[in-house]
Amino acid sequence: MTSSDHRRTTIEADPALPVIRIVREFDAPPARVFRAWTEPELVARWLGPRDRVMKIDTWDARTGGSYRYSALAGDGAGDGAGDGPASEVIASFYGSFHEVRRDSRLVQTFTFEGVPDGVSLETVLFEPVGEGRTRVSSLSLVDSLATRDAIMASGMDRGVIEGYEQLDELLAAG
Repeated sequence: MTSSDHRRTTIEADPALPVIRIVREFDAPPARVFRAWTEPELVARWLGPRDRVMKIDTWDARTGGSYRYSALAGDGAGDGAGDGPASEVIASFYGSFHEVRRDSRLVQTFTFEGVPDGVSLETVLFEPVGEGRTRVSSLSLVDSLATRDAIMASGMDRGVIEGYEQLDELLAAG
């Protein structure tokens, strides 16, 4: 990637393997990007599409830890009673952190509750690329080409791209 296109998100599926690779550069050093990826209050501010609120149920980003979160329609504040309309759960996800190597690497499982047998193994690398920037490379391995193709067709690209744009904004704000 050149400096003119470093904010372009690349999402690729290898035609011969059940993997999805996502690559993106951010204008912050690895320690700040990693922190935004592992601290639950920061994750909730950038993960997913702009029109969804992420509700973090649990987020224990350490080797052997786990996570669970839900994407909500609405502002996430209402309970359906006196606090305004309830926020509808659109999707929920969970997984385990298998390796958390500070500022450089995460290995985790990822499961969409709607497809509990569809576990993905994800490795995320945080690589310094100079000038205070970080390249994040994510590789997700699933059980079949059909599963990979279903994920690619699900609209996940919108959530990834908009989420990374929100991460840009979070990192720029300091």
